[in-house]
Amino acid sequence: MATVCALSAAPLAPQAVAADTPPYTETYRPQFHFTPEKNWMNDPNGLVYFKGEYHLFYQYNPNGNSWGDMSWGHAVSKDLVHWTELPLALSHDDEEMVFSGSAVVDWNNTTGFGTTKNPPMVAIYTSFNKATGIQAQSLAYSTDRGRTWTKYQGNPVIDIGSREFRDPKVQWYEPTKSWLMTVSLSTEHKVQFYSSKNLKDWDLLSEFGPAGATGGVWECPDLFPLAVDGDENNIKWVLVVNINPGGIAGGSAAQYFVGDFDGTKFTAEDKGTYTPPSGTVVQDFESTDFGTWTTTGTAFGAGPAAGALAGQGAVEGFDGKGLANSFHSGDGTTGTLTSPEFTVDSSYLNFKVGGGRHPHEAGTVMEQGPPPAGTVLADFEGGSYGDWTKTGDAFGSAPATGTLPNQQEVSGFLGSGLVNTYLNGDSTTGTLTSPEFTIDKNHINFLIGGGNHPVGSANPTALELLVDGQVVRSATGKDAEALNWASWDVSDLAGKKAQLRIVDDNTGGWGHLNVDHIMLSDTKARPVSQETSVNLIVDGEVVRSATGSNSETLDWASFDLRPYAGKKARIQVVDMNTAGWGHILADRFTAADAPAKSVVQRADWADYGKDYYAAVSWENAPGGKRYMVGWMNNWDYSGAIPTSPWRGAQSAPREMALRTIDGRVRLTSKPVASLESLREKSPATASGVTVKSTTKPLIGPAARGKALDIEATFSLKDAERFGLKVRTGADGEETVIGYDTTTQELYVDRTRSGAVDFNSTFPGVQRAPLQARNGKVKLRILVDWSSVEVFGGSGEAVITDQIFPDPTSQGVEVFAENGSVKLDGARVWHLDSYRD
Repeated sequence: MATVCALSAAPLAPQAVAADTPPYTETYRPQFHFTPEKNWMNDPNGLVYFKGEYHLFYQYNPNGNSWGDMSWGHAVSKDLVHWTELPLALSHDDEEMVFSGSAVVDWNNTTGFGTTKNPPMVAIYTSFNKATGIQAQSLAYSTDRGRTWTKYQGNPVIDIGSREFRDPKVQWYEPTKSWLMTVSLSTEHKVQFYSSKNLKDWDLLSEFGPAGATGGVWECPDLFPLAVDGDENNIKWVLVVNINPGGIAGGSAAQYFVGDFDGTKFTAEDKGTYTPPSGTVVQDFESTDFGTWTTTGTAFGAGPAAGALAGQGAVEGFDGKGLANSFHSGDGTTGTLTSPEFTVDSSYLNFKVGGGRHPHEAGTVMEQGPPPAGTVLADFEGGSYGDWTKTGDAFGSAPATGTLPNQQEVSGFLGSGLVNTYLNGDSTTGTLTSPEFTIDKNHINFLIGGGNHPVGSANPTALELLVDGQVVRSATGKDAEALNWASWDVSDLAGKKAQLRIVDDNTGGWGHLNVDHIMLSDTKARPVSQETSVNLIVDGEVVRSATGSNSETLDWASFDLRPYAGKKARIQVVDMNTAGWGHILADRFTAADAPAKSVVQRADWADYGKDYYAAVSWENAPGGKRYMVGWMNNWDYSGAIPTSPWRGAQSAPREMALRTIDGRVRLTSKPVASLESLREKSPATASGVTVKSTTKPLIGPAARGKALDIEATFSLKDAERFGLKVRTGADGEETVIGYDTTTQELYVDRTRSGAVDFNSTFPGVQRAPLQARNGKVKLRILVDWSSVEVFGGSGEAVITDQIFPDPTSQGVEVFAENGSVKLDGARVWHLDSYRD
């Protein structure tokens, strides 16, 4: 459980919901995924089965649609599909917030909270102390099937004085007749195991970690046994560790380890040391200078570094004695390091990369040119706010002339004035509102910097566009003082009267905003790059890019060069960032026939999509089944998704198994069988269809829909890529679910899936390794009003992604690229709402 701010572009305001919209019919409301009627939800908590009911508790803000006042919401189901929302279970109070945790049935009344005849349900949760920030483990109990709860008077039951100690998962461990707790030391990338006879007195057994992916905090651990390939004589243990950021698709994700648990400690299976593919070294930075590579700026110095530079933490993971390091004179310097032009004649370029996580963004420029032509609405010159009206105390009597006292250096504004709400520090708040104007051009361009607190979060720092008093566009900063161009496409608002409002409602860190030079223009302003990246440039365009993970440890990355065979290319290492982690590390550029894999790619993931996090499993499920559910969102943009009056959904619950796949034991998932109870009568079907280098409707009108369950099997022919497109509609709107034979990967492309521009990390392609079996690829696809979940093969490749398509986009199409594929068979069921 964490508060993580996302890099934000220009968040769209949540679609204003008409006051008369009945609950659960809103534009993006999931129909077969659990959502609360209103307000913010994140991690699933307290998953336990008791007296015929599956309990789902969850991180919940009873007071709003953004993270805050964390409490436990509550829902129950008899089948993991039909959910009933119940009253708030565990509430925040003046002293604490109730962070994530688990629940058990204390059958033997070891706690004394109930009786053996009426055993208590006990919740074990992380208490976040509001005064100290300390995270400790606490208890609450219920003797009426979880309907009402009492916090234990002796709380907390484990307090190690840490601010990063959370998310206890407790189970009964029969061999020692004791309770077993799995809990995370988040910033140390460790999991601890504790034992207790009564849930109150705990002894530390052991620790696991760091291991696998460690590019973010470790949260919401889970530990459970499963039979391998159904063989009850071959039991392995699975340790799930959710990580944020640093997941396989960027941002938050669910990692797992397979191994053994002996009652005291968990031992992960040894995967051996990694050896990257051999190849021809292009540049290894072992000379005293950069040779034929050229630099601009000062960030890279005159030649390779021998490791860490002055003021830098220990640099590790580079090969030999030298590397490219742009930390010369600290993060404040910028520059580029560029290879000579070469002809692409190998399949892959492998290299090591480290440093800051500031990805290349398409459409950025290397240096700020003059603003595009247009009408200036406000440039904040001339020493006054003119006819703008202000409230509060953040704006002062006149625009700022630059950096304010105790503020880091403000840059990137034009002229001598700007709006800067750091007046007397972050604690001041207020609004500044423009007079009315008419939108008569296609874009509104503006310079913006300061805090990242988007509209929809509890206390925004944002520039808003108002039409008829409603917020129709908004933008926030990136927790950096430098202003940069941002732009809204307002062509759909032509002729409308509008106002601009600058809001600073935040008194915490980065609780201010910098704004300048707001203008109407028919040309979109191009932001200046703030990347720290390694780029491949072909025909003047960046066609491949990699960035660091805010770590001084270098790791392998790889560019697929095959589409550019025979073309002229350059490698460019770029540091355009002057803020925290504003540097890049690179080493050992190698031309090879196969891709190198990073630690993150070599780790194991329960789901390869962007939107499956805090995944945990139900204790005590009937028949020894292991069902798992995750929060269907990502901390990179969770506060900005365009849903209202709720924000956050849970994934479809999944039945988990361990299977041997390609010689390795893998955790697999499939949708819980009871989901099929929502299928409407008979499916629409297709069989024996060959598709060649085209896209065409699958079946026709009968397959169209917003909530679907699709099963499809393809036989490989010579197509490079093939699959299905769902939620297709006007203007090329589509969510592509494909298989890439050239990389042997399942993928979901949501670049054109609908609303994608509320955050720069949202659009993109997610990929999961998947081998065809006997020349066939099997897919199971769950489509809801704002999500897709794709299960490939035997469930070893799963991709969960949110999408926000237009309600009229309901098409389903089959496609093949660069060749043919045979669709052996497809069945498409329409799914009803679980509330029907």
